[in-house]
Amino acid sequence: MRRFELTAPDTVDAALAAPGTFLAGGTTLVDLMKLDVLTPEHVLDINALPLHGISTSDGLRIGALERMSDVAAHAGVYPMITRALLASASQQLRNMASIGGNLMQRTRCSYFRDVAMPCNRRDPGSGCPAIEGSNRMHAVLGTSDSCVATHASDLAVALVALDAQVRLVRTGGERTVALADFYRTPGDSPEVEHDLRPGELISEVLVPRLDWAARSTYVKVRDRQSYEFALCSAAVALDVVDSRIVDARVAVGGVATVPWRLPTVEAALRGAPVTQEAFEDAAAGAAEGARPLSHNGFKVPLLRRTVVRALLELTQEERA
Repeated sequence: MRRFELTAPDTVDAALAAPGTFLAGGTTLVDLMKLDVLTPEHVLDINALPLHGISTSDGLRIGALERMSDVAAHAGVYPMITRALLASASQQLRNMASIGGNLMQRTRCSYFRDVAMPCNRRDPGSGCPAIEGSNRMHAVLGTSDSCVATHASDLAVALVALDAQVRLVRTGGERTVALADFYRTPGDSPEVEHDLRPGELISEVLVPRLDWAARSTYVKVRDRQSYEFALCSAAVALDVVDSRIVDARVAVGGVATVPWRLPTVEAALRGAPVTQEAFEDAAAGAAEGARPLSHNGFKVPLLRRTVVRALLELTQEERA
């Protein structure tokens, strides 16, 4: 790790006015600094900023500096959010990692994290060795000829399914952006991963009230049961009346360059009966547009099966 200057501003205005890289839990930043992937000269410890709190009075509001473990333990949080958080990292990391930091974490692509290798995200124009190399963990949706790295956050998948927004503050103002629009697919500029502009900071996450999302879940398929990133995951919420689906929310992770909403699957589920056959029919279009690579073609059928598994687990009582 290279030398850097650490300061700890105690107001949002002071943090926004100071040059440097923001540090909250540090569970991503410190790792990447150790690897020389990120080499900031100035680091701003923002843990003293007033960006805490969880409110469920009008929808769900989560301060950006709330710890993952605290949000997972809050009674008013939708089940898919809780389960996505508990499926993330380890208990020790969840006790440190912030909600804002989780949404801003960088890809776990091994080529991105190895400074001896080319990587278009780290060094634009240098190439993407994953396309022809070791790509079992990489994306099949939202990819480009410049980058095939998956998005790492479990939480973001659940939040995208719930139409969450992020509030972004800057000196003299703020704006609110839908999380689904906040993230950028790589296209020809994979180094641009999100819509956070220079001088901005995530202040809170906003989730609209959705009473029927109390019936929701998050299923994560991975090589081992704990402390592992997803091969595929699915966040699902259903509004069911008289054993028929009125509305649905479905998003997936581990298979795309950003948290990936599945509106085609949602549309196919609306009006369908609560049966495995209906779930399989709806999930048939889940991998539409997929571009599998040499080692990750298994993710295409896995994606369909994961969506069906989440739907089956969620509706077990209706099918009993």
